[in-house]
Amino acid sequence: MDNWIEKDLKYNWHPYTQMKDCRKFPPILIEKAKGVKLYDSKSKFYYDAISSWWCNVHGHNHPRIKKAIKKQLDFLEHVLFAGFTHKPAVLLAEKLISIAPKNLKRVFYSDNGSTAVEVALKMSFQYWKNIGITGKDKFISLDMGYHGDTIGTMSVSGVDLFNKTFSPLFFKSYKVPTPYCYRCPYKKNKETCSTYCINALETLLIKRSSQVSALVLEPLLMGAGGMIIYPKDYLVKAAALAKKYKIHLILDEVATGFGRTGKMFACQYTQVQPDFMCISKGITSGYLPMAATLTTDKVYREFYGDYLKKKTFFHGHTYTANPLACAAGVASLEVFEKEKTLERINKLIPKFHRAMEKFREFSLVGDVRCIGMVGALEFVKDKQSKEGFDFKERFGFRFVQTALKYNLVLRPLGNIVYLFLPLCISEYELEDILRRLEITILEIQSQV
Repeated sequence: MDNWIEKDLKYNWHPYTQMKDCRKFPPILIEKAKGVKLYDSKSKFYYDAISSWWCNVHGHNHPRIKKAIKKQLDFLEHVLFAGFTHKPAVLLAEKLISIAPKNLKRVFYSDNGSTAVEVALKMSFQYWKNIGITGKDKFISLDMGYHGDTIGTMSVSGVDLFNKTFSPLFFKSYKVPTPYCYRCPYKKNKETCSTYCINALETLLIKRSSQVSALVLEPLLMGAGGMIIYPKDYLVKAAALAKKYKIHLILDEVATGFGRTGKMFACQYTQVQPDFMCISKGITSGYLPMAATLTTDKVYREFYGDYLKKKTFFHGHTYTANPLACAAGVASLEVFEKEKTLERINKLIPKFHRAMEKFREFSLVGDVRCIGMVGALEFVKDKQSKEGFDFKERFGFRFVQTALKYNLVLRPLGNIVYLFLPLCISEYELEDILRRLEITILEIQSQV
């Protein structure tokens, strides 16, 4: 085993990893990267097919983003953001507001996706107190949603695999059925059901809206819950219900933001305007940690008052609005403009989706789901009954190792194998990734 790997296993503890398994499947030592490719210490390349956990947007080693970070480093690496400010934070906030839903006017910076959602939860909770309305201390979310790893965000998530151990620590929240069309909880036909599942949300709001602070949703694409893609109509109707019953709408765009779905933000497939929008991951194109919670002037005004009175929002992080991260964020948004990223990938998206549909022919593939440059395959035992199986237990490590053999970085979510592709990808690279994915699945399928 490589000396660096030995040292890694001696000192480091990796996330979402059973470290004992690392003795059999040691981590790969990555030494450099360029575009959509990672290169290990033996110069073998791997396609970064999941964008390094969904954050790399414009590819690795992008010259414009690197230049912006280096330039900022010559002036200011960090300063506290309480009582001070700096140009990169101002520029990034201005750019974010210019591309966000029009009702969002204020930016609150934090460090990662979990904290972006946590900020929204706390702001919503305190807003009602600030305007003198008591009792609105609960949240509603989808029962297969995922919003982060902090106690607050786990409380509004519903992914047992990730948070069951910590459930005694959670605060109480309400869950409604996920609009999971392939496995509809109501056994409806999505072509004719008129988003029947939205009725559960309204039924809950009729009974509990006086106790509810906000509805929390991942718009259109639910990430860690299984790459579930749900109808736009559900989002539109959910937003209308939030407005009707006078609760906030928090949209978690941590995974879906910055072009992943073909729009800058997933909610822009509709006219929905949230009270809070949470962003992270792609905000710096994955170059530095950064997050933000965007909200309205209406919310902001209810926190505006005399210094240190009860309306002040007491929340912050040491690295809030870090200048280097802000500079990277500004540069990333400039790349979108200069390289016409959205225009380019929207020409590629139809080809990607057509190619993904061909995987329906495989005996293990029960469903194919696509939005933007995200594609998911749901593996089943039986196509007819849609009976699932514990894919991870039976094939997880084998699948990951087989994919690596064919130069693909993939990390299945249970029985969901997905691609979360960098937006800089070329047509040739896309075709090559799909070809390698096909070979990987065929090899696994032959072992069933």
